[in-house]
Amino acid sequence: MLGSLWLIPIICLAGAALNLALGVVRAPKSAVTLVGVGSIGASMVATYAALWEYLHQPAEVIVEPYFTWISAGVVNVSASLQLDPLSAVMTAFVTLVGFLIHVYSIGYMHSETDAGYARYFAYLNLFMFSMLLLVLGSNLPVMFVGWEGVGLCSYLLIGYYYDKEWCAAAGKKAFIVNRIGDLG
Repeated sequence: MLGSLWLIPIICLAGAALNLALGVVRAPKSAVTLVGVGSIGASMVATYAALWEYLHQPAEVIVEPYFTWISAGVVNVSASLQLDPLSAVMTAFVTLVGFLIHVYSIGYMHSETDAGYARYFAYLNLFMFSMLLLVLGSNLPVMFVGWEGVGLCSYLLIGYYYDKEWCAAAGKKAFIVNRIGDLG
């Protein structure tokens, strides 16, 4: 499992994409729930499998480079993920809490229409992908993509009920505060 760290965040990204597609075709809530909760559940299982294997490895830091992302002269930045003691604990925590939030959301969003329900779970899965990328990123550019993804998803989730003026305003405020926070 340690050679497949990329599966942990990608499963959530796949769940987000699939839920967006399910929203377009107006799939039933049961299908959306299965994809949304199932993808974070699968990501959590992959996390705990990697954690179990990591605990039985002699290496303290495992870095898995996937491809060269930026290459300029002697500077090479790879798209890579890393598992170390801190990221292992944080990934386990993030997937567990994320799974519980997904389960809670089933009841919380029960009155939503099928398209809105799918959109919500797509945003939630995209948030999980971004958070896992932030936690597992092995260098600043990868972590920055995760950070910006978390900010975007915060805006999308806070402003979820965009047809209500106060929700749209709260989403905009969250976005602006995130931009200001990025500066300093």
